[in-house]
Amino acid sequence: MGATDQGGSVPRLRVVSGEAYSGWEEIYRDNVDRLFRVMYGKVGNRPDAEDLTAEVFLTALRPLRVSASVGEVRAYLLATARTVLAAHWRRTLGVQVTTLDDERVETVFSDAPPEVDQTARADALLDALPDRYGTILRLRFLEGRSVQDVADVMGVTVGNAKVLQHRALRAAAKAGVR
Repeated sequence: MGATDQGGSVPRLRVVSGEAYSGWEEIYRDNVDRLFRVMYGKVGNRPDAEDLTAEVFLTALRPLRVSASVGEVRAYLLATARTVLAAHWRRTLGVQVTTLDDERVETVFSDAPPEVDQTARADALLDALPDRYGTILRLRFLEGRSVQDVADVMGVTVGNAKVLQHRALRAAAKAGVR
């Protein structure tokens, strides 16, 4: 059977490019706004959406292959977002099942405005943050280091590094809105 089913409905196959990301920095920059919008659309408030977006990246950090294609990375992040969101609802409301509308999410991903210079934007955003916030975000998300490694580099405890990261993500989100 080909790309269309015999029932005459519209084919659901899509062309996926063979492009790949150069590293975690690019993965983060290309997907953070999209994932945040998905999470914000589901939870309806910025603090929870920021926390859940960070949780998606933290969860995907180890198992996700950087060499995967852009489509594979986005699919994996979306699957991770579903899991993170389900865990969030289970923790907060006791609801065990949640769904993300794949078609709507794909639209969010495909309708994102192209950013001409994402690296410069990220650098400007990180430079606008206090030094410790910029440092922890660079180490965690741009260099892909573990929380333990970041804590060692910054001379803080792992718990302090997690709190610092959380506060830095909030500050970055506020700075990005301006």
